[in-house]
Formats: sequence, C-alpha cells, structure tokens
Amino acid sequence: MIKVGDQLPATTLMEYIEVEGNGCSMGPNAVDVHKAAAGKTIALFAVPGAFTPTCSNQHVPGYVAQADALKAAGVDEIWCLSVNDAFVMGAWARDQKTANKVRMLADGDAAFAKATGLTLDLNGKGLGLRSNRYSMLVKDGKVASLNVEAPGKFEVSDAATMLGQLKA
Repeated sequence: MIKVGDQLPATTLMEYIEVEGNGCSMGPNAVDVHKAAAGKTIALFAVPGAFTPTCSNQHVPGYVAQADALKAAGVDEIWCLSVNDAFVMGAWARDQKTANKVRMLADGDAAFAKATGLTLDLNGKGLGLRSNRYSMLVKDGKVASLNVEAPGKFEVSDAATMLGQLKA
C-alpha cells in the first residue's frame, strides 16, 4: 500500500469537462497524474463510487463546502477519484456542483487504485473492484499524509480532517 513519502503512481486518469474552455477541452481528457501533480499541493480523496449514498451525501459535499478554506490553507487543487468512467464522473460533478472547486477524476479501470494498493473488492455486492475510501495530501507528487477508512466507515477522510491536518 502507498505510504507517506511515496510518489503518486505513474497512471492516467480521465476527466470530463462540460464547459468548453481554451481549445477542445470538453473531453473526456487524459490526466497524467505525475504532470498534473507536479509543483502543486493537492487534497486528494477517493470514494467507492459515484452517486452512492455516503459519497454523494457527505464526502463530496464536504469538500465542495470546504474548498475555499482548503485553498486558503495552501491547497492548489482538490481531486475526487472514483472507479467510474469519465462520463459518470462528469454527470456526478454536475449533480454535486463541483465546478471550480473539485476536479472529478475517473479511474475507470482502477489502475490508480491498484497501483496504490487501495482497492476495495465489492464483487459480491455487484460493484466489482473499487477504490477504498481515503484521503491524502499530496505535495509535488508525493504523499504528505494519508487517511484510509476502515471498511464501511467515514471518519478520517473527510474535508474537516484534511483541513485540520493542513492547519497543524
């Protein structure tokens, strides 16, 4: 399992952006993890699935609500990762109103989750291989803190915990 001090894995995530920006930005667009994290402080959190109850009712809304405070505490970007495709993550972003607050990044084939060792096997529940619920503070591509939830829990990966770690 990835640990504090480790480099993020050399993987590619996907992002769907609904609003056209410079060039052809809509997507889905490939996001090279190493390039995207270089020189930045990132509050990254991962969830088992888009549109699932805890993820939609608590996890993402907490980071959206705390986005300004996290950025004031030194975070450049907030990333939400889930083992879903970019189109689902784009629809979830619209539903959760994450624009300009949280980047909703798809780990469609669980490559990031597998590379970090933070997978969650939900095959018996019809969900397949997913990401565990966790958060990490990433500085210039290296893990500065890591908060992995126990199965079925939501106690240490929330935005308030991340904000507290940033202020400590």
